[in-house]
Amino acid sequence: MGDKSFTAAAVQMAPVLPFNKEETVDIVCEATAEAADNGAKLVVFPECFIPMYPNWSIDLQDETKWMLNLREFTYNAILIPGPETEKIGRVAREKGVYVVVGANEVEEMYDGALFNSLFFIGPTGDVLGKHRKLFLSNREKVFHARGDASGLRVYDSSVGRLGGLICYEHLQPLLKYALISQGEQVHCACWPGWPEFSSGRTNRHVIDACSKAHALEGQCFVVAASLFVPASAAEAADLGNASWTFFGGSGIINPAGEYVAGPLHDKEGIVYGEIDLGLIPLRKAAVDTTGRDSIPQTISLNVDPTRYSLIRWLNGQAPGVSERVGYGLRYPEERSEAREEESGAPT
Repeated sequence: MGDKSFTAAAVQMAPVLPFNKEETVDIVCEATAEAADNGAKLVVFPECFIPMYPNWSIDLQDETKWMLNLREFTYNAILIPGPETEKIGRVAREKGVYVVVGANEVEEMYDGALFNSLFFIGPTGDVLGKHRKLFLSNREKVFHARGDASGLRVYDSSVGRLGGLICYEHLQPLLKYALISQGEQVHCACWPGWPEFSSGRTNRHVIDACSKAHALEGQCFVVAASLFVPASAAEAADLGNASWTFFGGSGIINPAGEYVAGPLHDKEGIVYGEIDLGLIPLRKAAVDTTGRDSIPQTISLNVDPTRYSLIRWLNGQAPGVSERVGYGLRYPEERSEAREEESGAPT
């Protein structure tokens, strides 16, 4: 492989059900080490992998059960950064790899705040950043708070400019363009890999179409990681009122929308594929959405990267909370600073 080539890995596995962040983090560490030993420089995990996708319903026949499940689930969500990311980071540092993981994230100072997040760890073992899902799908609105655009960014890395979105965010054209317009070269598409119901409804074609579409639209590589849950694990979850037809669909797609590896369905495994960044300018010879085929003079996108907080102190920060950022109301000074950084001059 040339200097612009490396191996990526999409991990298609089941977390430990129903809720066990410690053992599921162990799976992340073991799969990362295995993928790295097989030559991978980028390892991507599915949506909500830690501790699992919140897959149960509000059952009015047992109106308190879902709340008890949610409390236990929240106790098994993680801080980002936190002890669990540090543990994964040690493996990333030892193996010299980038790791991207979907997780349920908690806020330290807000007991009920739960986010559907995607975090990026570099080969130094540090958290590069995180993206909190902006557009929640279906039942996620019951469990998760909405994120903001502060994590809607692309990271410069030794494996290319790296970004990612979560599940049905791939049906939001503006979110996709926000990453594409930052020059994204490698996109991490993290999916739950479900459902597939007896009625015939399935998301297999949706995951396939959306992952390919992003590769074509952005002239980039897509590493799609999706959950698979075997029947034995589903039975052990014992959450009731939930479909566990998590079929997977992980794969690696080139800028022409073709699978380099996968898709993998109906079993656990790690999908490996070669990413050759030199193929990107070849594809851009046909279409270049960030170059000659863009018209920023007439069509462009405004993104507010402000971090959100529930409280704004008019006379300065209250003691002890200066480094804590929640969600809700925004700090005007942060918005102003973001504009200054973007323009290079005070607003």
